[in-house]
Amino acid sequence: MAIELSNVWKIIPEIIILWFIYYMIFLFIRGSRTVQVLKGLIVIALLLVLTQQAGLSTISWIITKIFPISVLAFLIIFQPELRRGLARLGQFGSMLKEEKIIDEIVKSAGILSKKKIGALIALEREIGLRPYIESGIILDSKVTSELINTIFMPNTPLHDGGVIIQGGTIVAAGCLFPLSQDQRLSKTMGTRHRAAIGLTEETDAVAVVVSEETGAISISINGKLTRDLDKDTLSKILNNLFSNQRHKKSFFDFLGRRVNES
Repeated sequence: MAIELSNVWKIIPEIIILWFIYYMIFLFIRGSRTVQVLKGLIVIALLLVLTQQAGLSTISWIITKIFPISVLAFLIIFQPELRRGLARLGQFGSMLKEEKIIDEIVKSAGILSKKKIGALIALEREIGLRPYIESGIILDSKVTSELINTIFMPNTPLHDGGVIIQGGTIVAAGCLFPLSQDQRLSKTMGTRHRAAIGLTEETDAVAVVVSEETGAISISINGKLTRDLDKDTLSKILNNLFSNQRHKKSFFDFLGRRVNES
């Protein structure tokens, strides 16, 4: 009996460690092109097993030669994604110092609002924004109000696109977001606001918009736009949203828990 209990206590840590590894891999590949490639590798591996079981030696030999090459090609082609993913894993648990990042975003929004400089800032949450990141210029820079203000200065190359913040980093600027097709929106609504709504209709991202015409600050969440915010209200909304995000990033996140957003 003592031996059996000893074995149980050895198995439990192994299960926890393996589960943790799988969970970190899930966080690593989520929202990137890597997912599709891994699906392809899994299909090749399954074909290898099936052909071996069926005794199809020629096909099995071909797949055996292809599979190692596919893995090597995966590592080479997706080296930038792997590097950024490892950086994200290194930030796990700290929750990316949201408060400091939010302060920088709010500070920037206030400055741009006073100067009536248009801006569109998207903050990634659970759903990856990889397709939209790839439409812009990769920056991989620290989030600062000075950098955000510089990006949106008129007559600069990245002024008309959107900025995407992923974790603690401005990953890309000049990004293209989908425009909302909601017929109920006002015809006078500008492209930035439609893009903010469109992005948040298709993902769970949060989009902050500064109007070029009026300097008004708006925020779009789940396809709904809240307009004419002051800095304090914007800060409160963002802190509430990402406070919930911290709770969702627990070890029980894989169970699909949802925290109601205020």
